[in-house]
Amino acid sequence: MPLQPPVRYSPDLEEVQPDEGEVIAKLNRDFDVILETTAKDYGHAVRSVHAKAHGILRGELTVDDGLAPELAQGLFARGGTYPVLMRVSTNAGDILDDAISLPRGLAWKVVGVDGERLPDAEGDTQDFVMVQSPVFQAKTAKDFEGNLKLLAATTDKAEGLKKAMSATLRVVGSALSAVGVESAAVASMGGAPQSHPLGETYFSVTPFRYGDYVAKFRVAPVSPQLRQLEGREVDLAGNPNGLRDTVRSDAKGIEGEWEVSVQLLRDLGEQPVEDPTVEWPEAVSPWQKVGTIRTRPQDSWDDAAVQQVNEETRFSIWTGLAAHRPLGNINRARRDTYKHSAQFRARVNGCPIHEPSRSEVAA
Repeated sequence: MPLQPPVRYSPDLEEVQPDEGEVIAKLNRDFDVILETTAKDYGHAVRSVHAKAHGILRGELTVDDGLAPELAQGLFARGGTYPVLMRVSTNAGDILDDAISLPRGLAWKVVGVDGERLPDAEGDTQDFVMVQSPVFQAKTAKDFEGNLKLLAATTDKAEGLKKAMSATLRVVGSALSAVGVESAAVASMGGAPQSHPLGETYFSVTPFRYGDYVAKFRVAPVSPQLRQLEGREVDLAGNPNGLRDTVRSDAKGIEGEWEVSVQLLRDLGEQPVEDPTVEWPEAVSPWQKVGTIRTRPQDSWDDAAVQQVNEETRFSIWTGLAAHRPLGNINRARRDTYKHSAQFRARVNGCPIHEPSRSEVAA
């Protein structure tokens, strides 16, 4: 059966709720609890989510030449190569022992991008913030705020209990996976598999404007060395920073290659814009390749790179081109909360956060 044509972007695709401003204010208050608690504990401010990085990589994005018109949009409108910064992390707002199994995240920043910018988007960069699941744990920002309030209350508390609960939840997650069920909620509570971060496939989860259309994004490992790491469990016994050490050891010998794909919105009934808990069916809209990220062997915990990315840089889905405007309730909530967290870090650490230049990122 032929695919339906992609749905054209229109502001009418979004359904803004009347209480979104109130919910965002609550989210910022919850994030403040996390930010202030961790800053006091560490004597240094860290991110309110994805605080712990496991690796920083420099690479290049090559946009494919000759893409079909529906794919040749925004950043991907024409072939070209751009420097890229990548940060691999887990999702907690405090820096936990890696024995607590949390979902992996991949944030990546493309530098030297031309085109109309989103409001208040500095520099010439395009950011992508991804996780290892194709769906989000909460349907709305209001639902997420309820979960976040519980997380804020347990920040820096009961790490031993979190380890024990994580071990139990991994068993639950494995059992669900064995029958074809993937639970973002179980993973977010500590039941994510202890898999190698460089072997994971990462998803934008939420939709974005894609020039004239709408799409979700995916980054998947394709080089042989990365494919060998897919699903590989990492032994973290007795090493609270085992993921960082593993990534660092392997990155020094890996020629990395990831495929960048998009999934176009083709059916509003099957592919909701406002509900990120629904996975868009590939039978309705398959993933289509638009580019490749490549990295050379490198030290993924180089002091200069860690300083640049962890202290001087932020990743935000609202940093980028107007052609890739974030869509949906969750994305609208992320605009102010991401900025709020970055401003807190800059103020407490006395370190201005800025968008890097092409020369600062070149691999």
